[in-house]
Amino acid sequence: MAVVAHASLRYDELSYMVLRCCLSRAAWYAAFAAIATVINIAVQAWVQIILPLNRHIWWFLDLGMWSSMIAGTLAGLAVKYYLDKRYIFAFTARNLVHDGQTFILYTAMGGVTTLIFWGFELGFKSIFFDPGMRYIGAMLGLAIGYWAKYKLDKRFVFEERP
Repeated sequence: MAVVAHASLRYDELSYMVLRCCLSRAAWYAAFAAIATVINIAVQAWVQIILPLNRHIWWFLDLGMWSSMIAGTLAGLAVKYYLDKRYIFAFTARNLVHDGQTFILYTAMGGVTTLIFWGFELGFKSIFFDPGMRYIGAMLGLAIGYWAKYKLDKRFVFEERP
């Protein structure tokens, strides 16, 4: 009987129900933040390897570092938007334009939290003078940034509008 009742549900609704039955929203958000963090750091490391642009005057003008930070941020943004939109907030856009507007707003909120993340990443690199510590700072900054991002997204991006 339960199977028949779910047969009329759309795939999005069913996948959302399955996801929510096992863990709380906060637990899934933390898991998705961890996935996006791993992707971000992996892309950064990968870009540093394939694009060795270590020519710089001062540490903050390191082109390889900035290229990798931007690439990692964009990769994490794309994955996190999809996961948040679909599974955390169960958001369905009315059309492609609405989805684009939502993504722009999501990205704008991410701009605020990216400053936190990059601040920690660059701060750790500056304080410890160790390229590896940069990634530790990035993970800490991402954790704090994702906490703030959830609050912003819930309030401003994925709120129910009439």
